[in-house]
Amino acid sequence: MIEFYYWPTPNGLKVKLLLEEAELPYRVFLVDLDRGEQHVPSFLAISPSHRIPAIVDLAAPDGGRRLPLFESGAILWYLAEKTQRFIPRGGRERLATLQWLFWQMAGLGPTAAQCGHFRVQQRIPAVIDRYTRETHRLYGVLNHRLAQRDFLVGEYSIADMACYPWIVPHAGHGQDLGDFPHLRRWFECIRARPATIRAYAGVADISARELPPLSTERGLALVGAAAGT
Repeated sequence: MIEFYYWPTPNGLKVKLLLEEAELPYRVFLVDLDRGEQHVPSFLAISPSHRIPAIVDLAAPDGGRRLPLFESGAILWYLAEKTQRFIPRGGRERLATLQWLFWQMAGLGPTAAQCGHFRVQQRIPAVIDRYTRETHRLYGVLNHRLAQRDFLVGEYSIADMACYPWIVPHAGHGQDLGDFPHLRRWFECIRARPATIRAYAGVADISARELPPLSTERGLALVGAAAGT
């Protein structure tokens, strides 16, 4: 069983994609970012960076009782290794998969996040132009990579899962997938996967839910996970 600490951001959703694809049993703990629940001390015991997603593996491969992990890229890598799925076992394809995973973590994700933020929250024209143009360039990198292959590296992998949720809000990034035909084909292929449909089911409704404060019922669950009880 995996305890999954989550809010439906692109970083949260890429881990959810892998949990669904690998058919791992997991229990969701919603961490409401709008309420600041990422700053609750019990959550920080799992994710000291104040960020979602995070997991606690209740059946760690080393035989330990509980293994907390934060950082979405590290979680993807760990779960792929644990299940021996969605990452090549060796050779150049393995290196390429990790390369594209790190590319998303260092480039596509941060840039697209800033692009979306400034286009919606702080409308500073020069900043909007800068991030929109850089996001366009990064979409182009993906489009070029996918011109002669179905997925980023060989078979569908954690590299694709890492990038896909950052393409879902393409309109909010000021991007038209019609400008990127190979990226659009890849995007539609992943969107149709049963695991993707499951991962995104109900996402639009989560922010509207009435959740108990983290300091009560859900807070006790978090405290228990952090303390190893």
